[in-house]
Amino acid sequence: MRIVVTGKEGQVARALIAAGAASDAAEIVAVARPELDLARPETIAPALVAARPDLVVSAAAYTAVDQAEDEPDQAFLINEKGAGEVARAARELGVPIIHLSTDYVFSGEGNEPYDETMATGPKGVYGASKLAGEEAVATANPNHLILRVAWVYSPFGKNFVKTMLRLAEGRDQLSVVDDQIGNPTSAQDIAEAILAIARHWQKAGAARPNGLYHFAGSGETSWCGLAREIFRVSGALSGPTAEVAAITTAEFPTKAARPKNSRLDCRRFATDFGHAAPAWQESVSRVVSALLSERDGSPS
Repeated sequence: MRIVVTGKEGQVARALIAAGAASDAAEIVAVARPELDLARPETIAPALVAARPDLVVSAAAYTAVDQAEDEPDQAFLINEKGAGEVARAARELGVPIIHLSTDYVFSGEGNEPYDETMATGPKGVYGASKLAGEEAVATANPNHLILRVAWVYSPFGKNFVKTMLRLAEGRDQLSVVDDQIGNPTSAQDIAEAILAIARHWQKAGAARPNGLYHFAGSGETSWCGLAREIFRVSGALSGPTAEVAAITTAEFPTKAARPKNSRLDCRRFATDFGHAAPAWQESVSRVVSALLSERDGSPS
């Protein structure tokens, strides 16, 4: 199967490229700017035609959560119009699309994990633009799967795990929010989930499941709990560590509101695809180990 993923530098795109290189089951082809630019929708269809996909993974997006509050037009151009155009181009090629979305489509209220049937209610521009993108994708291509993910980290790009390790190089103590709860999710686990979907679809043919799904790391924690686990693993490997002080969201204000409850119920995905993410601690350990090995110049 030839899987074409939008974007080359995003965490999931890079993880999917790496996963494809380690597997004979799928060929991963990344298309990105300038050939495919979500801010220039006219580039999308020609780029996908040239890439000859059997399956399209719509991973590229506008992800600057705080900046989106100042650039709503740009966020919606990329996350709604661009995503919809990717889905439309895939439909014209007669191929399905997997579109990545986010926990930010929810308000973050309540104490229970969100399942796919629960009402959305984004509190910021980023979440609203991603929700609009879900709707655009579903409208443009009936042969779609929208995959909501949360708290993504990896050895690639900018993310919370890398930031914590970098800050600990120069500080003995860090303050991290402890009243936002979610499911830390490795981009590498998301890549494996995408490949699991592709394998299942190949076998299922026209009966393949589609629609809306949640996929996130198994188990839950706060940002503070995640930071402490990062440093526990890092310290055991002689990497940088810091003491982590728990603070509230009110003590760390941001331009865009963050959901306090980002937990996703992923049982539907596990049931339909026979695949679930590992415990979040296991995946954090793998990523921290890989980052420390990279820093030391040794094989990961």
